[in-house]
Amino acid sequence: MSSADLAQSIGRELPYLRRYARALTGSQTAGDNYAAATLEAILTDRSVIEGESDMRIGLFRTFHAIWQSSGQPVENSLGDSREARAQAHLRGLTPNSREALLLKTIEELRYDQIARVMQIEQPEAEELIQIALNEMGRAIRGKVMIIEDETIIAMDLKGIVQTMGHEVTGVARTHTAAVELGAAKRPDLILADIQLADGSSGIDAVNDLMGTLGDVPVIFITAFPERLLTGDRPEPAFLISKPYSEEQVRSAVSQAMFFASTEGMDA
Repeated sequence: MSSADLAQSIGRELPYLRRYARALTGSQTAGDNYAAATLEAILTDRSVIEGESDMRIGLFRTFHAIWQSSGQPVENSLGDSREARAQAHLRGLTPNSREALLLKTIEELRYDQIARVMQIEQPEAEELIQIALNEMGRAIRGKVMIIEDETIIAMDLKGIVQTMGHEVTGVARTHTAAVELGAAKRPDLILADIQLADGSSGIDAVNDLMGTLGDVPVIFITAFPERLLTGDRPEPAFLISKPYSEEQVRSAVSQAMFFASTEGMDA
């Protein structure tokens, strides 16, 4: 493969690697640093992706080699920040289980692909995913706000969140309603669509909420993921494409809760 073809092939998969890295670290900066290190490794030695016909798998496999060797998912300089506290909690989980779960639910890789990425056997990949679901499902309970203008989808999301043991603070269908709801009852997590009922933007609603609520984790669930995978502005750690599966929502909610402040939440 020529250098130009390699660059084009990697470019097509890079937004998804960045999405995965952000979800894994809970930080756009830390995630992008790992993605950049992955690209540097490939530029230094192209053999790290040779022998893999699927560029996404080769790219993710290279990332995982770096991730496993680093030993620290977020910079030590974080001190007592939200991400540092969350990472301390995450280190109590079974090693590699959360990585396998993210690859399955957020990136929608097959079990055999996950095994290739993580360089393990397929039965081990399947076991790790089940372990992660069990461990993270028991971990944290909190308050979730839903911003969604389609009633059926909003009720579906509400049902999934409630069966996980979380409290739903309410459902907002417009920008104005979202800001009012957030002010009335502070959520620990926000689930948001991009396009709202009155033509307003869910992204703008979330940005306004961040101005008053501070650093609250956000999961965007949208039919237009490309609008948030540009790298031109702050991006959410969790981004799920419509149509979504219940497994995807449960996984993202469980993991995003790790990056929420534990204040006012039951562990």
